[in-house]
Amino acid sequence: MNESGHWLIAGQGLAGTCLALEFLDRKIPFQIIDSGRGGSSRVAAGLINPITGKNFEPSWLIQDFHPTAVAFFEHMGKTFGERIWHPLPVMRLASSEKEWAKISNKFDLPQTRRWLHESQAATPDGFCGSVTLEGGGWVDTARFLSLTRDYFERLGIIETRQLDTTTAHPQRILCQGAQGLIQDQLGKHRCAKGEILTLEAEWQETHIRIGAGGWLIPIGQGRFRVGSTYEWKDLDEIPTDHGITRISEITAKLGGPSFKIIDHVAGVRPILRRSQPLIGKNTAGDWIFNALGSKGTLYAPKMATMLTDWISNGKEPDSDFILETSELNS
Repeated sequence: MNESGHWLIAGQGLAGTCLALEFLDRKIPFQIIDSGRGGSSRVAAGLINPITGKNFEPSWLIQDFHPTAVAFFEHMGKTFGERIWHPLPVMRLASSEKEWAKISNKFDLPQTRRWLHESQAATPDGFCGSVTLEGGGWVDTARFLSLTRDYFERLGIIETRQLDTTTAHPQRILCQGAQGLIQDQLGKHRCAKGEILTLEAEWQETHIRIGAGGWLIPIGQGRFRVGSTYEWKDLDEIPTDHGITRISEITAKLGGPSFKIIDHVAGVRPILRRSQPLIGKNTAGDWIFNALGSKGTLYAPKMATMLTDWISNGKEPDSDFILETSELNS
């Protein structure tokens, strides 16, 4: 491959793929290199949930990123002739009265109220309360990345190989996710391993369920994905017996005790500082697009647009999105 005069995108996960598609749309010449080993994007649940966490807070800047993400993945589905974005209401479940009080006390806040469904969902056994949220769904990330890789191969703009870090490149963009962070690409990181099960079961497929420390996503035809675990030390992509045990406990609470495990995967979430995505330059002068964490499907499309605007038009984004070199050793 002749890389002279082209931008070099390293990595074809969600970050690298969304950036490559943005470059194609603007006719910016580039080439992609990718190890082909997978990465967290290819095993991710692709969950988009408007209000998250123990404190029932809207995802960071969701009002800005949500419309872009949904429109992007709907467009990709039409482009490739396959459904990629699967909208589903989210049923948030509270395991205790204390948790339910924390959730219900935020119903009247404007940033919460806009995502609340008009009616409250029935509460399954074992939970103290539940509420239904609009705007949720899941992206079939594995299929999206497979379709786009085939497309890039037909165009002759992707090569399966490792990045040669010993050779400088004046227009290199590192989109290497957890692999790059673990290799100390950006200083101190907060990466976390997560495991996910795919199951067959006879449960309702009308809602994504979140509670009991995890989530359950119907993916069609009596199949569900359930997760996820957090492991901060053994940052590999090897599924474990402990992961099966923990996710089976979550599954029993969110779905029921009767299910069949048909797949078990693991990946490492790329996380920095406040669990927010970052773009910018590192101390070596390489451009960076990383730290999508567990919400890559929500953030990747618009962050790719912002980075392309910066690179091609000099339109620098707000400081919240920019990687500061002073952070690299913190």
